[in-house]
Amino acid sequence: MSHYLQRGQAAIDDKNLDEAVKWFGLAVEEAPKDAQARACLGQALCWQGKREEGGRQLRQAGQLLLKKARKTREVNRVVDLADQLQYWNDYPGSADLCKQAIGIDANFVRAYQLLALALSRLNQTRPALIAAKQALKRAPDSAMLNILLATMEIADKQLDSARARLEHALSKHILTAEERFRAHKELARVLDKLAVYDQVFPHLHAAGEVSARLPEVQRQDKQQVPEMLGAYKTEFDSDLLGRWAGRAFPSDTAAPVFVLGFMRTGTTLTQEVLGAHPGIFVADETDLIVSTINELKRMTGSSAGSVAQRLRMLDFDDVVHLRRHYWQRARALFGDALASRLLLDKTTMNSIDIGFIQAIFPDARLVFLLRDPRDVCLSCFSQTMTPSPSTVHLLTWQGTAQFYAQVMDWWQTVKPRLTLAFMELKYEDAVFDFENTFKQVFGFLNLAWDPAVADFHKKAAGKVIVSPSFSQVAQPLYSSSVGRWRQYASEYAAIDHELQSFLVAYGYD
Repeated sequence: MSHYLQRGQAAIDDKNLDEAVKWFGLAVEEAPKDAQARACLGQALCWQGKREEGGRQLRQAGQLLLKKARKTREVNRVVDLADQLQYWNDYPGSADLCKQAIGIDANFVRAYQLLALALSRLNQTRPALIAAKQALKRAPDSAMLNILLATMEIADKQLDSARARLEHALSKHILTAEERFRAHKELARVLDKLAVYDQVFPHLHAAGEVSARLPEVQRQDKQQVPEMLGAYKTEFDSDLLGRWAGRAFPSDTAAPVFVLGFMRTGTTLTQEVLGAHPGIFVADETDLIVSTINELKRMTGSSAGSVAQRLRMLDFDDVVHLRRHYWQRARALFGDALASRLLLDKTTMNSIDIGFIQAIFPDARLVFLLRDPRDVCLSCFSQTMTPSPSTVHLLTWQGTAQFYAQVMDWWQTVKPRLTLAFMELKYEDAVFDFENTFKQVFGFLNLAWDPAVADFHKKAAGKVIVSPSFSQVAQPLYSSSVGRWRQYASEYAAIDHELQSFLVAYGYD
């Protein structure tokens, strides 16, 4: 390893990304054909928020690795890099590397596996299915590959085959905790689609039970978000929230539009409809607000207290600095694509940080999504999500309802204290009265109605969408997801006390 790479790695260990980028950049200058140097630089740039530049370096590293692999016939490092590209949501780049790796070694199972995952995220259902079959053909005893293929069969509407495959895996294979968890989740999903409703919840509960053994779940602090929300209800009072209301901010720090809500309430549908308008650019599930909160913590020191306490320490210039930090991060992520369009920041669980958003962007506009709480809880409990301090609550039925109630209680508490402009948008209105509903939303955003947004799904089908509903929004609007809870009405006795007040408040009772 070169001296520059060693210095860069030391900077990574010290969490100093600026230094890491500097040293890795020097390593690339010293050895432009060194794939490791380019991969390290690409990763550091991505962590720094410069996704476009970082992705370019990672793809160049992949081409260098391919050149070497064509001589050695060893594709493991190429496929490792394809995996990294998927982490950064570069599914086209990952798919390209996997295809070329397969051209070198047609029996490398992991290349087919990653190719299937990449193609599925690009809504290329049939090619993804073929890749999954090729992976399983080379490792027929792999339980995880059987589960992967079943997932692809579900997407391709081969439901009976998927059901048989998953039931066989659960009955015949010795499964790891992760494999058993995923098999139960996928089987519940296919049984729901087959209308075998009485068997769905037993598998969801079984998945919930085994989830406690997953290391990535055990690492999460389940109390972090509920305790934070409890504190925010008192800390974010009207005085703090209204502190900078009415002030004029520099034009280069204009407030974005925020689309928020609870998970599975229609935030992704809303982003795709709004993003089909030529005047809007969508930032889909980014760390823009988290990065800005981290900048607040850096500014105020390690012992300054909670986010609300830190906000009270700021003067007007500090608020302007935070707004500029937000935009610097946005431009690093999206570059010239932002142009002069209205930035729409759809990061669903920024709902937790509404107080911070109000304090820093009191001139923002906010669209908050609502949906029948019973459908929300069913969809969240059914979905497989990456474990986080928020999603870890969705692994059990009671936990899902409790967490929904905690987040929505925070919204109910903070809503009367907001000075920024907001509107509540019901998912059901979007489904059953699309044009009139979204005409109101565009009017709220001071944008003219564009009839072309009705074809949002055509645009969505050809792009990478971060949220779990990436495949749903690539289809024409459908209403079958409204009222799904009725198929499982008996299950709600256990959680009705958590949901009742919200059913009444939003007219769903």
